[in-house]
Order: sequence, then structure tokens, then C-alpha cells
Amino acid sequence: MKAAVLREFARPLVIEDVPTPTPGPGEVLVRVLACGVCHSDLHLAEGDWELLKPITKLPLILGHEIAGTVAEIGEGVQGFAVGDRVGVPWIHWTCGECEYCQIGRETLCLKQMITGCTVDGGFAEYLKAKASHTVKLPDGLGLEETAPLLCAGLTVYKALKTSGVRAGERLAVFGIGGLGHLAVQLAKAMGVEVGAVDISDEKMLLAQECGADWMVNAAAAPAHKQIKALGGAHVALVTSASRAAYESALRSLKRGGTLAVVGMAPEPINVSAVALVSGETRIIASAVGTRQDLRELLGLAAKGKVRCKTERRPLAEVGEVFERMKQGQVMGRVVVGL
Repeated sequence: MKAAVLREFARPLVIEDVPTPTPGPGEVLVRVLACGVCHSDLHLAEGDWELLKPITKLPLILGHEIAGTVAEIGEGVQGFAVGDRVGVPWIHWTCGECEYCQIGRETLCLKQMITGCTVDGGFAEYLKAKASHTVKLPDGLGLEETAPLLCAGLTVYKALKTSGVRAGERLAVFGIGGLGHLAVQLAKAMGVEVGAVDISDEKMLLAQECGADWMVNAAAAPAHKQIKALGGAHVALVTSASRAAYESALRSLKRGGTLAVVGMAPEPINVSAVALVSGETRIIASAVGTRQDLRELLGLAAKGKVRCKTERRPLAEVGEVFERMKQGQVMGRVVVGL
């Protein structure tokens, strides 16, 4: 099969012919029809994250926003048939036995396997996946627009749940990219007043299309001042990896507000302990989501509550997509496939 292979960190992916995997017990073979290109793929390829770099498999097939059909079923697998439309997310497998899995927080499982990181992912014609963590996709959802929900959509859905934001409250979403434009839609579906913060006029228009109640161009004036003029944010959700975005988000909060950490900035952010204490500010962090979170999200998508803006490109151009991502030139999500 054809696959885009990473052989060394910070080196271009190479399109190669590699053996088609064979599903073992408890696994399914998935024919990949669409795979979203996430900023995490870029960071993994560059070796940017010291926490994940030591466990990243090399050579590696990246890609963890996978939608396709079941091509083959391994021994002991029940509940799937050849031809089923399925998705494979970032969390490839969790043990189900540790303290975190037992309390419904499998995202913290220390034994977890990660699609496109510790095991091969979806920048290929096929991949094998654990049936236990493969999800059936609702009828009526296109595979191209659904693939990015497996990470980008799931990540912001879980973060919104964790933040505790409620209907009628004010949410500021910092960064209107692949994650941010989905966060706007999901928050609107929850009855939240949603503001969008970015430095791109084009992304301001995207936020408006997604239903944002107000937009703040941080390139024109300090974002926190503009948001405070509106009364401040109950919750600031940061999907950007910008240190400046985090510092502005913190300053945009109402007293008692919550900062939701999603975008993984490569450098520390400055936090005033005095300001945190005096404002009783809460900081929460959220990583992807559980299988239950994903089922809930797909249910919302099936009802038309969220739809990803996508651009389809051939797998052979994934390297060019990475370069565009570095320049901030991607609107929504690029989805690759053969």
C-alpha cells in the first residue's frame, strides 16, 4: 500500500510502498478514505514535544483523524462488518483497568497507545485499529467532514465540557483554526454567547459563518481590553499555541472566570499568582476526549450542530500542507487521502 512515512524527525515525509497491515485478534483493518491533518502531526514530525518524542515510533505513519470503511475483521471481533463506515481517533487503545480508566478518564491512561504516534496512523491506504476503540460513524455524515471531528472536534468538545461553561455565559475562543471554528459551533449549540479572537480578517469571517456573536481582531488592539469592554469572559478557550494568546486570554476573564488550556504552546506562559488569587481564576487543561465524549460529539454532528470546513488534498501533498500550516495559511482543516 501507499503511505507517507516519517523516518527521521524534522525531515520530509516520503511516499512509499509499505506492506498492508494484517489485523490480529481484536483488530480491524480500515481502508482510509479521509484523514485530517492536525497540528499535532506537524509537531510530532518535527520532534517538537519532548514528552512525546521518546515514545514516538520511527519509522512512523502519522495521522489520527481517520475515517474509512472496514476492509477486514480480526479474530474475536464482534459488532463490525466489512463495509462499515468507521472512525479511528488519537487514542488507539487504553487498558480499561487502571485507576484513570476505571473512573472514566481514559485520556490519562499511562498504558495508552496513540494513533499516528506510538502505532502507525492514517496517512496511508490502510491501517489496523483496535476494534474496542474504533467508532461507527452515523449515516448521513460525509467522511471528509467527519474525519477532523475525531481529534479537532473531540478536543474542543471535551474542553467545553470540562470548562463548565453554561448557556447564557460568555465564551472567548482564542484561535479560529481547525479547532477554534468547531469550538464556536459547539458552544453555540450549548446556548453560549461566543466571541472569536484571532489576528486574521479571513478567520474572523470564518468565525462569523460559524455563528460567533462577536469578533475581536487582536492585531488591531489588545484583545483583553476589547473583551473586558464587553464585560469580560466567563471562559476563555485557547486553541492557539501562542504564548501571547494565553496571556491575553487570562487578562480577558471576568472575576471567577476559567481559562481552558488546549493549544500546546512551546514555551511557558507568564501567570501572576496575585491576579489568580484575587480574581479566583480557575485554570483547567483538557486533552482530546474519551470514547463516550466522541459518541456524544458524533450525535451532535448527526443533528447538524457542527460541521468542519475542509479542503481535500491528495496524500502526496501532505508535505506541502505542513508548510502551509507553518505559515498559518490553512482555513479549517485539510483532509488527505488517495
